[in-house]
Amino acid sequence: MGSSIATCILAAGHEVTSLIKDIETGSEARERILGFLRQLAHEDLLTDAPESILTRLTITDDVTLLSGHTIIIESITENLDEKKSLYHQLEAVLSPTAIIGSNTSAIPVSVLQNGLKHPERLLGIHWAEPAHITRFMEVICGKESDLAYAHEIVTLAESWGKEPSLLKKDIRGFITNRVMYAMLRESFNLIENGYATIEDVDRSLRNDLGYWITFAGPFRFMDLTGIPAYLTVMKDLFPELSNNAQAPKLMEDLVASGAKGVQNARGFYFYTPESAKEWEEKFIDFSYDIRKLALKYIPTSVEETK
Repeated sequence: MGSSIATCILAAGHEVTSLIKDIETGSEARERILGFLRQLAHEDLLTDAPESILTRLTITDDVTLLSGHTIIIESITENLDEKKSLYHQLEAVLSPTAIIGSNTSAIPVSVLQNGLKHPERLLGIHWAEPAHITRFMEVICGKESDLAYAHEIVTLAESWGKEPSLLKKDIRGFITNRVMYAMLRESFNLIENGYATIEDVDRSLRNDLGYWITFAGPFRFMDLTGIPAYLTVMKDLFPELSNNAQAPKLMEDLVASGAKGVQNARGFYFYTPESAKEWEEKFIDFSYDIRKLALKYIPTSVEETK
């Protein structure tokens, strides 16, 4: 995902320094970013040639080269100790006012801030894959974050082509992950108790939720389709939804077997290497198409919630 994030920021006109662990992988990362830039050019989303944009990219394993930067986005493995170790390295070379943003998916920002010299400048900056295409971003404040830094990132993200959401209070999983994992828990509940197959669940969600979610979001959808009926269903359905606090056995078994999804052609579905690659390519094409569709329906008026 780091390459995809770098692509987004390069495409917006900035210079980017990418810090990597193994400099031997630098040429591979550069080629991957060039490929992403060529995708954007093919979709008429660039004003300069990909090769010209790539000249603004520096790839290094020397953390001191970040010393003059004002914004750092960390996108390493979802491991608390490794993230903390990197932050301490960064604090040794950065200005006290340089913003550090973590692309964490679930670790609370307040936990990441513990022990830092300048915890007020650490924020969650949560991206969605593919980061150079999607308009999603969540900017999350920890308990010690300075809100002014968060507003700075929101404004900057808008210049990157994002439509960011701001969380002024820290909560594990933020917005999309909390909602998505509630959906995943209920999906596994339906499968493991014999109500439906994996294919059935995927089919229903694609053809209902997938039909409207890009256009509306849940609260707008309730406005559009009539609020009172939802209250009636909530009273009947909420008590019956799964509240299992354990990870599903099906998921545990699948990961234990070595499955990683299309990455190694082993997942909930059966893949050949060819079909796995085809699904990855289709996902990229779909991401561009859904971006265009979403932009077509951006509201022209400013509204407030109650």
